[in-house]
Amino acid sequence: MKASVYLVDDHAVVRHGLRALLTDAGYPVLGDCGSFADALVDLPRLTPDVAVIDISLGERSGLELLAEVQQRGLAVRCVVLTMSAQPRHVGKALRLGASGYVLKGSPSEELLAAIDAVHAGQRHLGTDVVDLAAQALAQGESSDPFEPLSQRERQVMLMVVTGRTSAEIGVALHVSSKTIDSYRSRLMAKLGVHDLTALVRLAVRHGQIANEVT
Repeated sequence: MKASVYLVDDHAVVRHGLRALLTDAGYPVLGDCGSFADALVDLPRLTPDVAVIDISLGERSGLELLAEVQQRGLAVRCVVLTMSAQPRHVGKALRLGASGYVLKGSPSEELLAAIDAVHAGQRHLGTDVVDLAAQALAQGESSDPFEPLSQRERQVMLMVVTGRTSAEIGVALHVSSKTIDSYRSRLMAKLGVHDLTALVRLAVRHGQIANEVT
């Protein structure tokens, strides 16, 4: 039986093309979306066997989506389908639980093979991706612990560690202080820190700010 699939790509024309390809090949496509937020609503609800995810999702990242899927323990296997041939993206995706990585320039058969492989519990790297994965392994894990953060989360983090309150940050970014509190909780969870002191020390250690806030 063919794997059920969910598509996450911020370009509607790409999603429509993928849906047609997969449907013609006999794969049930349970849904698709173009955003991080919609994916996190649909994946637990629709419970597809495989999610095909692009790295670029507008303001958010497919890598962030992989992290959330892993953190929430969702029973879906993920294949990254992207234009990015950067070794660091390949390595990061695999560390965050992706079972497959295929470049968008690959033949359509490559994607179908990846979906079949990960549905069977295997890992599948596209033909052009194997060397990239080897490079990522040779380079080792990124030394930047802030890489999982979105641009907005980095912005909030820098304001938090320099002593600004949620209300002050909200005014500066034109959002509510409650929204800033949500950003703050999320970024601290991604970084694995539990209080402001630990966050400040991490920022100092990696050169985000010059001196600790006292």
